[in-house]
Amino acid sequence: MPEHAQNTPLLRNWRGYLAALLAAVACTLTGYAMQPRFDLVNIAMVYLLPVVGIALLSSRGAAVFSAASSVILFDVLFVPPAGVLNIEDMQYLLTFAVMLLVGLAISSLRERARREESGRISHAIAAERERMRSTLLASISHDLRTPLSVMIGASTSLAEHGEQLPAAERRALALSVSRQAQAIAEQTEKVLQMTRFELGDLALQCDWNSIAEIAGPVLLRLREALAQHRLLVDIPGNLPLLRVDAPLIAQVIGNLLENAARHTPPGTVIQLKARMLEQAVEVAVEDNGPGLPDAVLERLFDRFREQRIGNTSGGVGLGLAICRTIVKLHGGGIHAMQRAGGGTRFAFTLPAEAAPQLPEENESTRP
Repeated sequence: MPEHAQNTPLLRNWRGYLAALLAAVACTLTGYAMQPRFDLVNIAMVYLLPVVGIALLSSRGAAVFSAASSVILFDVLFVPPAGVLNIEDMQYLLTFAVMLLVGLAISSLRERARREESGRISHAIAAERERMRSTLLASISHDLRTPLSVMIGASTSLAEHGEQLPAAERRALALSVSRQAQAIAEQTEKVLQMTRFELGDLALQCDWNSIAEIAGPVLLRLREALAQHRLLVDIPGNLPLLRVDAPLIAQVIGNLLENAARHTPPGTVIQLKARMLEQAVEVAVEDNGPGLPDAVLERLFDRFREQRIGNTSGGVGLGLAICRTIVKLHGGGIHAMQRAGGGTRFAFTLPAEAAPQLPEENESTRP
């Protein structure tokens, strides 16, 4: 739901009419309290306040109803003879006309302001979508250009000189084509996944899982990517179970580990840690690489923003943006910071709920 739709006025439809009636009654009680000391014209001004308030907060119809109910109560209860609706006195007809015009004028101004605000929001959303589309196309074209060039070169060599090349070289070229095709497939999947996130088409499939059970298959899958680094894992066995979508949390852990391996020198240490906070479990990936300046850290999780680390480009930056979206969907948070001893620390938190208790086994059903 768009944000501006959630900020609509509180008093709508019947609630506006009910509020108008209650406000008129409150003004009547106030008028009785004022009657011994103030003239009728001053009491009439009290009834103008709810007309203005209803016109600002509710519909035009509620504002008209507020003006009419205010004038009727004032006329019947305060204008002599009391208890009789006197609509022939011109000064009180003028009072009703003034209240009605004030309510209509304020309602018209409010509706115009709301339409203008809605138009500005729609224009801003359209401009943001166009910026995202342009950035996405430019960044994806950059990301795809390199693997496509490698694939074209390798496949051309195989097609033109394959019979003359040694078997090991042919295998290396074929493996290069396979890896670059996999890179393109992964990038495409990230774009599709981010699109599903943006459209709200992805629903979480949550169940009770442990961080250790989620991280285990991820580490096996990334053995080759992490082979040139020293990996240290510290996940205590006494951490509580978490109600999460395990494949999505596994994707977050995998993205952070791959990111650390990609942007740190071979031989450096990468750590995967987990710990219990007050009401959440924190999972962190730390490295002792060159680190990143604060200006870069602030933009790392932005969607469709080109990530540059050192003199190289990290492409469209969808991986970390997807991580942030997944963690936010689970009610957690994610951040990156410089480590005191050098390197970068990525950490995300997941709310720790009380896991359901297993039913105790009935003694009478035991064999």
